[in-house]
Amino acid sequence: QVQLVESGGGLVQAGGPLRLSCAASGRTFSGYAMGWFRQAPGKEREFVAAISVSGGSTIYADSMKGRFTISRDNAKNTVYLEMNSLKPEDTAVYYCAARYGVYSANYYSYSYWGQGTQVTVSS
Repeated sequence: QVQLVESGGGLVQAGGPLRLSCAASGRTFSGYAMGWFRQAPGKEREFVAAISVSGGSTIYADSMKGRFTISRDNAKNTVYLEMNSLKPEDTAVYYCAARYGVYSANYYSYSYWGQGTQVTVSS
């Protein structure tokens, strides 16, 4: 089992930055690829970014490229999502997720999920 706890969400003005954190506990964190997903009211959960086990490789959804940065610190069992130039359409609940092995953009391939943290971007 891997337990994930997100933090760092809140209310931010459009154009501003926000940094999300996801702390992991349980099984060896370094064996898991990590992903961030988000879900806005009335919409399906969508992929944001993912990072490999080592942290050496990352992938992003097209709309997040250049604005969001995913990173991880295996010594701290934590994955981060740096968000810049936030837009009102980025408003959603953001979830981190873990899957053993190779990273993926497919949310159904992730085994463990956090409870989510709300991000609200005001215009």
